[in-house]
Amino acid sequence: MKLQLERARVGYGQTTVLRDFSFSISAGEVAAVLGPNGAGKSTLLRALTAMVPLNGGRLFLDDQPLTRPTPQYLAQRGICHITERRSIFDGLTVRDNIRLFSPRREGAAGLERATSAFPVLGRRLGQLAGSLSGGEQQMLALSRAYVCAPRIVLVDEVSLGLAPVVLDEIFEFLAALARQGVGLILVEQYVERALSIAAHAYVLRRGTFVFDGSAQALTEDAAFDSYLGAQAP
Repeated sequence: MKLQLERARVGYGQTTVLRDFSFSISAGEVAAVLGPNGAGKSTLLRALTAMVPLNGGRLFLDDQPLTRPTPQYLAQRGICHITERRSIFDGLTVRDNIRLFSPRREGAAGLERATSAFPVLGRRLGQLAGSLSGGEQQMLALSRAYVCAPRIVLVDEVSLGLAPVVLDEIFEFLAALARQGVGLILVEQYVERALSIAAHAYVLRRGTFVFDGSAQALTEDAAFDSYLGAQAP
């Protein structure tokens, strides 16, 4: 599976964030998209999952142009977007959230996969999702990337506000997805953690790639700090 933007123009109102922008990700690839706040990283993920419309250019799935793509259409075809805002239903229990994430008639199997990936969720099944800790909410959001068996997963700032011990567990989960051949795009403030998983790295600045190459090449580049500025913790 391949998801691709070609010569896209994306923005909000009168503001253009990405102009003449091309990008692709395939199942089995792991890419880190890095850069300072406001560079266009989240906008890139939203454009790839049709959460914001294109003002120009095309979105392709498996080399076929999509004329009127929707987030639902892409999700049904194996594209999973874990947004920065932790896409969970606060007023529902953990069990019901996982059932909603799961394909039809696979609720029990989905529960088993989610609690296997994150055992703490198995101890919280009857608890309202909104009452979980921040780390547990992030685990619940990420469990969607397991229960619906996606081909490509886009993850936006998974580490925000989380304790280091929780980060360890979450990045182990992401590494496990990569080993299973799932395509990953990681937008992440913890640069070294993202690069430890990714094979390819992109650095965005003002809607333009200032680096496009291997993760190893980025870490070895003498201009590494200047690419990312003070963003990397």
